[in-house]
Amino acid sequence: MMRRTFLLKDVAQISGQSVYTIKYYLKIGLIKEVGRSPETNFRYFDNSTLRRLAKIRKLRKQNKPIREIQVILNR
Repeated sequence: MMRRTFLLKDVAQISGQSVYTIKYYLKIGLIKEVGRSPETNFRYFDNSTLRRLAKIRKLRKQNKPIREIQVILNR
């Protein structure tokens, strides 16, 4: 069974996060891409990324700082 993959813009739309926020989370290592297109260099993400973004959003709504979220997610 193939896993479903999404482009950055799709992840932003599905998760409700902005493209800017997702790129920031990528830069600081909160989320990771699951692959890249060799032709276009587009990033690909999967359902695990969407689940992780949902956890991040929940923690941010609890006013947790980014550093604390990194610790929580890396457990």
